[in-house]
Amino acid sequence: MDGRDLVRSVRVIGSGRAARGLRAAWRRRRIDAAGLPRRGPERARVPGQVESAEPGPGGGVIRFSRSELRIMVAVNGAVFWGWDGAAPGPSYALAGSGPEPDPRAVLEPDKDGGWRVVAERVTVVVSRHGAVEVCTPGGVVLRRELPPRWWEPVEGGVGRWMQRAEVAADARFFGLGGRASGPRLRDGSYRLWNTDPGGSFAPGDDPLYLTMPVQLVVADAGTHLMFYDTTWDGTVVLREGEEGAGSGHDRAGRCELRMDGGPLRCWVMVGPPARVLLTWASLTGAPALPPAWALGHQHARWGFGSEQEVRRIVAGYQERGLPLDAVHLDIDHYDDHRVFTVDRERFPKLPVLAEELRRDGIRLVSVVDPAVKAAPGDPVYDGGMAMDAFVRDASGRPVRGVVWAGESVYPDFTHPRVRQWWGGLYEERLEQGFAGFWHDMNEPVSFNAFGEPTLPRSARHALEGRGGDHREAHNVYGLCMARAGYEGLRELAPQERPFLFTRSGWAGMQRYGGTWSGDVATGWPGLRASLSLVLGLGLCGVPYSGPDVGGFDGSPSPELYLRWFQLGAYLPLFRTHASTRAGRREPWEFGSEVLEHARAALLERRRLLPYFVTLSHLARRTGAPYVRPVWWSAPEDRALRDCEDTFLLGDSLLVAPVLEAGADRCVVRLPRGRWYDTTTERAYEGPGQVLVDAPLSRIPVFARAGAVLPVRGDTGLELETWAPAPGRTGGGLVIRDAGDGWDVPEMERYVSRRQGGRVAVTREGEDGMSEPEWPVRVRGLG
Repeated sequence: MDGRDLVRSVRVIGSGRAARGLRAAWRRRRIDAAGLPRRGPERARVPGQVESAEPGPGGGVIRFSRSELRIMVAVNGAVFWGWDGAAPGPSYALAGSGPEPDPRAVLEPDKDGGWRVVAERVTVVVSRHGAVEVCTPGGVVLRRELPPRWWEPVEGGVGRWMQRAEVAADARFFGLGGRASGPRLRDGSYRLWNTDPGGSFAPGDDPLYLTMPVQLVVADAGTHLMFYDTTWDGTVVLREGEEGAGSGHDRAGRCELRMDGGPLRCWVMVGPPARVLLTWASLTGAPALPPAWALGHQHARWGFGSEQEVRRIVAGYQERGLPLDAVHLDIDHYDDHRVFTVDRERFPKLPVLAEELRRDGIRLVSVVDPAVKAAPGDPVYDGGMAMDAFVRDASGRPVRGVVWAGESVYPDFTHPRVRQWWGGLYEERLEQGFAGFWHDMNEPVSFNAFGEPTLPRSARHALEGRGGDHREAHNVYGLCMARAGYEGLRELAPQERPFLFTRSGWAGMQRYGGTWSGDVATGWPGLRASLSLVLGLGLCGVPYSGPDVGGFDGSPSPELYLRWFQLGAYLPLFRTHASTRAGRREPWEFGSEVLEHARAALLERRRLLPYFVTLSHLARRTGAPYVRPVWWSAPEDRALRDCEDTFLLGDSLLVAPVLEAGADRCVVRLPRGRWYDTTTERAYEGPGQVLVDAPLSRIPVFARAGAVLPVRGDTGLELETWAPAPGRTGGGLVIRDAGDGWDVPEMERYVSRRQGGRVAVTREGEDGMSEPEWPVRVRGLG
């Protein structure tokens, strides 16, 4: 029992679930003792010496004395390699079967007995001992993977492996899923095992709910994304490099990956950040497009215990003139916490409530947990048992855990038939009037008093017919649940885009929706962690995310709540949320001053909704996140690579949230170019740092000179342009949402030009330039 187990045990015992939690923990231990293979003697193995090579589509196969390496360059520029015959599929990360090989890539001999694959964007060099170098077309090494090492059981079974890599001394690491200590990942150990921390988390807690073996590495020489495609438990150890101050004694950055099993296969993408994320999206799938209303403000709480409470909260927003687009109902609206049910005493006319809210432009969103109460007579339980839908142990009995409803069983979402069954259950939710869904507790969680708070590692899963256990299925459980929900909603409501976000997931989860922070701790460290999570997830290909504004637990001070609220107004998922034990999260609960400043933030979010809609469509088409690090367009700028408290919202806006108590001024690092303070319209020149005011009423926001943004005006859509610097031009894209269906709207391109003391904006089309059909507002001319 480690420190985290002790804390969890105290929480379980203190919560009144002591007996059930202890039984669940001992049961889990017994199941694993009987079902997991014992670790016996192991033999170590390395690839050995190169013996031969055989060209193939996109590359070829290089054979060593004790292993073989397959390399393939895909038509999208991504490079795959796999050891011991590992192929790109089957893979939960890839969209479909993956990209086609690039017929132009050539396998040819290299010096000292090695081989190399030469392609348009990348060269891969393999040494005679099995080291793999990823190089730019100009020959600069971006990453060097040392020969791997395996430890294999003497008597057969699953082996573990280790892969070490070196990167440039100036390189910085990002990604690995949702990490509270990011977005830049410092020296340390990061576990790849989706985990409910058992309470609110702070920046020092790791791992969290959503881990991915995806790392984005940014260096002077270039940017690359590395994805190790295995779902097993593992650990990544990072060590940033050190430069020798011109002495030539640089120490390379290092990455060590240790996995408990699975194939040793990976993908690498090279190029500018925008190209890398585009390639990643083409490989793992385009991000799901949220309905337009999901880009507005959403209010949630664990504790909306009745229809009357929901109406009271909505009336509070309406009476104060505060925009509201959705209300979320947590597990307390269920009947005895049972999924796909409604407490008829507290919510007797839920469909009527949902229809009333929809008429006011407000949607209802339902929590959905995976665990099903193990109670004969419950329709979901009986239906699942009838079709053998639940995870079983090695002896064939359904695995039981303890969650909110008590003794529960868990659907095996790695089986296509089970996903189809589960997806059909959302019909009940749609009939109740729900328009969106958030998946919770899907790491999956069991309230064990000690040990891991999840299913036994020996629990059996279908894994798409291959068969296996929870060691392989755990990290993709939430991903497969999201797929089940998304595909079910596509069938049940084919005319509407599903709105779904999930607490747990894995690489490729953006195909089905987004995510949120989980139970982030109330406090200034939690506020900073909120931004880290959104930035890091965006660099892993998940563009739609956001935190629990105000923190999940505790009672934020008025200042902390307001600063969190102001940050949330510029993040994709803008949602207030809290636990039953926390203080209120409605803006009027923090005094008249906070209310007025929160109103300003809400109105600005409403004004920028056309811009958020454009960013959502661009994310789907290009993979680019809405929220981007300030180095996005200039990764070679080292000062920007180390900047973690400022971010870009699309290409046009730069946001500098206030992340410290009592601060009324901010030091903001600007990328190259001219930037306008959107409040004062004062111009600043980058690159460099500027000191600006950050009163309680607002956080600093800057607009790029020449930018053209779609905004909501008094009479509808308007174009807001910021004056280009003299002698310069600018522009912007506008994608108008065609509704919440599947129509693909046109992408409009606008160009801004400065002509003396005037700024002209024209639309660029196939037939040349034309006048915009929308009113244009020019700012930044003094």
